[in-house]
Amino acid sequence: MVNNSQVRLIECPRDAMQGWKGFIPTQKKIEYINSLLKVGFHTLDFGSFVSPKLIPQMADTEEVISKLDIQNSATKLLAIVANHRGAMDALKHDAIDFLGFPFSISPSFQLRNTNSSMQESFARVQDIQNSCIRVNKQLVIYISMGFGNPYGDPYNEEIAYAWVHKLAGLDIHVFSLADTIGIATPDQVFKMTAYLQKQFPAHEIGVHLHSTPFNWKPKIDAALRAGCRRFDGALKGFGGCPMADDELVGNMNTELMIPHFEELGLLKNIDHSALLEAGRLANEIFAPDIGSL
Repeated sequence: MVNNSQVRLIECPRDAMQGWKGFIPTQKKIEYINSLLKVGFHTLDFGSFVSPKLIPQMADTEEVISKLDIQNSATKLLAIVANHRGAMDALKHDAIDFLGFPFSISPSFQLRNTNSSMQESFARVQDIQNSCIRVNKQLVIYISMGFGNPYGDPYNEEIAYAWVHKLAGLDIHVFSLADTIGIATPDQVFKMTAYLQKQFPAHEIGVHLHSTPFNWKPKIDAALRAGCRRFDGALKGFGGCPMADDELVGNMNTELMIPHFEELGLLKNIDHSALLEAGRLANEIFAPDIGSL
C-alpha cells in the first residue's frame, strides 16, 4: 500500500543523459550516479538496455551498473527496456529492482519509440512481466504521451483508462503518466491523474512531467491535488525523449521539487550535502559543449 502522506521521488539521470549530444564518459556517469545514490531518492532511473544504435549514450549501462555502490544506499534502481532482449539483459542484474517499459497511448509514437504497434507492445509487456515475476522484479509502465500527442492520434481519458486497465490485468501495479513533450496544462494533469487515481485506487499512479523552469509548479501542484504521490525529476531539469519529434523539453527540476515537497511536509530524509555534491557533478557533466553548438 502506498504511503499517501509522503511522496516517492524518482530521480532520472538516464532521461537527463540519453539525449545529450556528446558522449558522457562512462566513469563520469558512474561517479554521478553514485553521488545520487547518497541523496535519499526512492528510486534512480539510472540507465537503459536498448539498442545502442538508437540511444548510443546508454550503450555503457552494463559497465555502469557493475561499478555502482549500492551497498550503503536504500535507493532502488530502475532500468528502461523496450523488448525481450533488453529485459533479459536487465534481469541478469540483482541490483536492479524495477524495469520500466515505455507504453505509449499514441500509436504513432509507440511505433517511433519502440518500433512496434500497440498490440505488439502489449505482447512485449506480457512477456516481460512474466519474466519479472519469475525473478521477483517489478515492472513499471510509463504511459507516454499520457496527456496528448502532436501526431493527431485520438486521445482522451477513456483511451488511457482502457490501456491501463488492460495492463493492470497483467498484475502490474505501478504506472507513471508521462508528459513526453511537455505539452500538458495543469488542468490536464489534474483531470487525467485524478481520473486514473479514482479508477485504480489500489495501484500507484505517478507522473513523469516535462516542463520549463517557468511552468513546473502549477503542474506539480495539480498532480498533488489529484492524489499523486510519485514524481519523476532530474537535477537541473535536463532531459527529454530523443525519439520524440520535437525540441527536447526538460524534466521537472528535482532541485525545485525537493524544497517544495519539504515545505508541504511530504518529503523527508534528503541529504542536502549529498544533493549539493550531485548538483556540482551535474554542472560538470552537462556543461555546454562548445564544440557541438
